[in-house]
Amino acid sequence: MANTDTVSQKSEEVEGLLQRLHEGVDHGRVPVGLYGNSAVYEQELRQIFGRCWVFMAHESEIPNAGDYVVRKIGEDDFIVTRDQEGGIHVLFDACRHRGVKVARASAGNTKGFVCPYHGWTYDIKGRLTGAPLWKSAYGEMEKADKGLLPATQVDSYQGLIFATLDDKTPPLKEYLGDMAWYLDLVFGLNEHGVEVLAPPQRFVIEADWKSGADNFSGDDYHLGTLHRSAIDIGAFPVPFAENMKGYHIQASPGHSLSFSMAASEEEPGPRFFGFPEELNSTFDTSRISQHQLDAARMSRVFVGNVFPNFSILLLPTTDDASKHPATGMLTIRCWQPKGPGKIEAWNWFVGYKNMTPELKQRTYASGLATFSMGGTFEIDDTEPWITIARTGRSVAGEKLQMDMNYEMGLPGVGIATQIKDGSWPGPGIVYKSRFEEGVQRNLFRFYGAMMSAPPDRFPALRFEADEADARAEVPAQA
Repeated sequence: MANTDTVSQKSEEVEGLLQRLHEGVDHGRVPVGLYGNSAVYEQELRQIFGRCWVFMAHESEIPNAGDYVVRKIGEDDFIVTRDQEGGIHVLFDACRHRGVKVARASAGNTKGFVCPYHGWTYDIKGRLTGAPLWKSAYGEMEKADKGLLPATQVDSYQGLIFATLDDKTPPLKEYLGDMAWYLDLVFGLNEHGVEVLAPPQRFVIEADWKSGADNFSGDDYHLGTLHRSAIDIGAFPVPFAENMKGYHIQASPGHSLSFSMAASEEEPGPRFFGFPEELNSTFDTSRISQHQLDAARMSRVFVGNVFPNFSILLLPTTDDASKHPATGMLTIRCWQPKGPGKIEAWNWFVGYKNMTPELKQRTYASGLATFSMGGTFEIDDTEPWITIARTGRSVAGEKLQMDMNYEMGLPGVGIATQIKDGSWPGPGIVYKSRFEEGVQRNLFRFYGAMMSAPPDRFPALRFEADEADARAEVPAQA
């Protein structure tokens, strides 16, 4: 009886937090109790990571037949493989006999996987091919339905492999919605495409996955305080005031991004995110539109988050300003949940395939120095995130019903204005400048919808026709 009462109490606690979120998010209020809470976390694993499209790998990580990497959906291991015909599979890493892990390394090349317990053997597509003494042990038992369980849906966009465990989740392109326009802009700048430059870094942070998603949805406000020392030493070459010029964009429900951008050709660079002219000259309209190319040309920084936990950052950085000018650096990362108030950050550095070996090494070195486990910017970010999770699970936060403030950009709060005149060429709900928090409200609004969605219904993936105008009219105070 006590256990039943505890479960009921935790359920009521989560529902109370979500109700506060639903009522408060449009007014810039998000309950801090959503962070680091064990009951909230258990619901997130099922309602969000069990239903949304989750980033697994980049296709360049498994270029050859037999290549595989082991990745996660929520806390669960999946093997991402490439078969002999070039097909990609995402397989639950659990033998169908007793549930034992069959991938004994995090990456490699193989003809198949053998369970170490009883020797059940699977090919690269996950099909059961046999086991020791099969005839004696199983006789004529069929193998066809005993293979490794595949993710319910698998798809790839711009070389980015995603998977979901829910057959009711809309197709990937529909799920991405207008965020696809911005993924095209970053990953499709020329005909060559991109590739990962090295295996991903992995490091554990005592923080909540939502802190990473929130930050990369467009929290530009922290740049002049938290990262001031890194900017002062020249790791990032754009002054704070100039860097805050640009746009915040709610691309689709849940998916948000931010551009730092020069307002005119007369303003100083960098252009094309700080890449050198030798690379810039290869950017073209072979895979993107002229509008996308023009936006990229004026851009200094791109930062964005595909809900729930896949983040992208493209900006000029350097490992040593006294020796090397800043150059464009592209990192993609996942904030993998690893328990309440704990994440494992997966961090890849990515380059355009036609970069020279020297430029690939330069962008990789600048990434390691700035946005890596020991990078100047990364170290800055992790300490505040750790304390947010502590506050989220605090008794004081619970008793005082503490809400975090996301009012910036609401009517009467700040200087950002909504762009409605068509001057921005891309889709979404667009605000200028980057002093604005609608991008994060968009994240939490969709988060709340996912957490409360019944099994037979997926939240809306498009903004209503009048939603942009309605958002701008929400008063700052409830």
